[in-house]
Amino acid sequence: MTENVGPSETLPHTINTGFTASREQVLDLYDSVGWSRYTRDPDGLERALANSGFVLEAWDGNDLVGLVRCLSDGDTILYLQDILVRPSHHRRGIGKKLVQEAIEQYPNRIRQIVLITDDEPYQRSFYESLGFTEISELEPNPGRCFVRFRD
Repeated sequence: MTENVGPSETLPHTINTGFTASREQVLDLYDSVGWSRYTRDPDGLERALANSGFVLEAWDGNDLVGLVRCLSDGDTILYLQDILVRPSHHRRGIGKKLVQEAIEQYPNRIRQIVLITDDEPYQRSFYESLGFTEISELEPNPGRCFVRFRD
């Protein structure tokens, strides 16, 4: 699936289903958002992308400007693992389109769409604009989310 998105006719963006970017393009994108934990282990990042349920890429011509990496069982849960947009391309609808396209991979089948993100005000408003709710604010039964990180 390929679709042009973005507010500017002079700067079209294309969303591709599937992983086509080169290793260098992916490392450059992850570096651009400061995710050095990934880029310190390029082989690990490459395995993570290859073993994901699916990957969507956003392109500006030949430049990789965004990516979402997802895991799912295909029926009950979709986990949005990595959602990143090159800072020079923020506020152009790319992140929103990536998330929407990821969710549309499983229309009407997935019950839970889960993501974990940083505690930044702009991230909260971004995800709320896409219909996400913080788990502690779910009504009528607030939930809990447990995470265990390893070094």
